Amino acid sequence: MLGDDDVPVAPIEGYLAHLTAIERSPNTVKAYAHDLKDYFVFLDHHALDWREVRLEDVGEFVAWLRLPAAGRSGLVAVLPSVQPAVGAVTVNRKLAAVGAFYLHHARHGVDVGDFLVAWKPGGRGSFKPFLHHISKGQSQTRRVISLRAAVKLPRVLTADEVQTILDACTRLRDRLLFALLYETGMRIGEALGLRHGDIAEAEREIRIEPRHNANGARVKSGRGRALPVGAELLRLYADYLHEEYGDLDSDYVFVNLFAAPIGQAMSYPAAYDLVMRLRRRTGIDFDPHWLRHTAATRMLRDKVPIEVVSTLLGHASLATTLDIYGHLTAEDARRVLDEAGWFAGRGVQL
Repeated sequence: MLGDDDVPVAPIEGYLAHLTAIERSPNTVKAYAHDLKDYFVFLDHHALDWREVRLEDVGEFVAWLRLPAAGRSGLVAVLPSVQPAVGAVTVNRKLAAVGAFYLHHARHGVDVGDFLVAWKPGGRGSFKPFLHHISKGQSQTRRVISLRAAVKLPRVLTADEVQTILDACTRLRDRLLFALLYETGMRIGEALGLRHGDIAEAEREIRIEPRHNANGARVKSGRGRALPVGAELLRLYADYLHEEYGDLDSDYVFVNLFAAPIGQAMSYPAAYDLVMRLRRRTGIDFDPHWLRHTAATRMLRDKVPIEVVSTLLGHASLATTLDIYGHLTAEDARRVLDEAGWFAGRGVQL
């Protein structure tokens, strides 16, 4: 992270180095870098020292984030009717990054005054602001510095859409990859890190193991788990080995077979290039995580207990699963009410 003088911003670099040292996902480190960059741009624009910030300044940071790029300089007036440039979820994520950044430095002896005194512990070691003032000099208390974010339902695919995606795959390797995501609900990183030894054909299960992978693929939960699979998926795997994989000497299940470097473990960019080709081919705007959401939703609608779904997905706790899937869509509710005869047997004439 470089400043305007092309010199690394030491506080940010130190924190990002810490995240790397504790083996946080590269994507997580990258996201924190972008969030802290925005924060330090705000501080620079307002001539604030990061060690002397108060909660009032963080409140102004939230307002600044919501401005369009042209309005953040202060040289362009922004009308109240203009839609916020950044959504509530993004703002809250950036606040979490800022809170974690300060907590890290406070624990390492940096004097940040009483800034953290007014913050209360949040989930997973983060801190959330407790009270703040809308503007400097005001004494009235306000709500926690976080924005109410609309609940976003997981994006899921219909069975027809999944079939269309699978049928659009011209290679067995590609069909196996998306079939695996749909049947097991595993993450794309978990699939790209699979080794042949993880597939137990006799037991009809696949083992997810946290390990270092040459392609950077990661098991997010940090612990292993076993996933049951069907015979049809295992037959697809066998066909892939026989018809495309051949005598290739590699431990990885998903490798480069049709472009250099041949035999190297398939990378995230290669997988997403494949997704983009399939989007153009099918007209379906999807990403690999939708297949995970689709698998989980299908399990729950088929009455698989949520604690079993949580284990299969590799969630850190049941609460995580409930946060994502603990809801009924209108379609789900209508199906249950129809089965119960609710609309046909009201007992009164409307």
